[in-house]
Amino acid sequence: MYDFAYTKPASLADAVRALGGADAKALAGGQTLIPVLKQRLNRPSLVVDLGGLGLAGIAVSTEAVTIGAATTHAAVAASARVQQAFPALACLAAGIGDRQVRNRGTLGGSLANNDPAADYPAVALATDATIRTSRRTIAADGFFQGMFTTALEPDEIITAVSFLIPQRAAYMKFRNPASRHAMVGVFVARGPQGVRVAVTGAGQDGVFRHTAFEQALEKSWSPAALDGVATPTAGLNGDIHASAAYRAHLIGVMAKRAVALAG
Repeated sequence: MYDFAYTKPASLADAVRALGGADAKALAGGQTLIPVLKQRLNRPSLVVDLGGLGLAGIAVSTEAVTIGAATTHAAVAASARVQQAFPALACLAAGIGDRQVRNRGTLGGSLANNDPAADYPAVALATDATIRTSRRTIAADGFFQGMFTTALEPDEIITAVSFLIPQRAAYMKFRNPASRHAMVGVFVARGPQGVRVAVTGAGQDGVFRHTAFEQALEKSWSPAALDGVATPTAGLNGDIHASAAYRAHLIGVMAKRAVALAG
């Protein structure tokens, strides 16, 4: 670690002002920021703790599930309202990391960080979620812009995320046995926005939509509809855990399992 200033604003306006300073970084659950500080991969002059802004909470309507940015993964997973209205979202949250991560990590922190192996970006993209910030609303299709890159400005804070409730949805992932991050994760959804398939853990640029799978499932919502639909290896990750070709294969396997689970 090294020296840096720390502040915990009591209002959203104060937090935005603090983040407008040079080299300031927001702290949500700390599941990414704290490790990179320890490794000296990031050296902010000021850490702005968002924990005092009152941004946690869950609201459910007939059309959408809206979750405050500071809501932990554990709270989403345990919510009876989310389990009833959007069970695939609750199931996804329950599979993030381990118990410690789920009780500290937050929805807003995960989306703002946009780790290429994170789970929440997949459900956000698959349901065309609306990300609400301190200054505007952003559709998921325009929010994710590459590995660890989003449409957020440096002094912009996610306040809540609204997920349209799909008619059918499921998420399946192939876990890294050590980190439990998604080596490949596929979220399938059929709802107000049509059929959408989002893939995390596999793309070099992070989460992406699999349009070929979407077109096949629009014609027939069944695992068999994906038979023979190829996933190109271009743009996929290849590392010590899995080659790009193996990840392409896993995308098809996880997608079929997700469709079967969705019913």
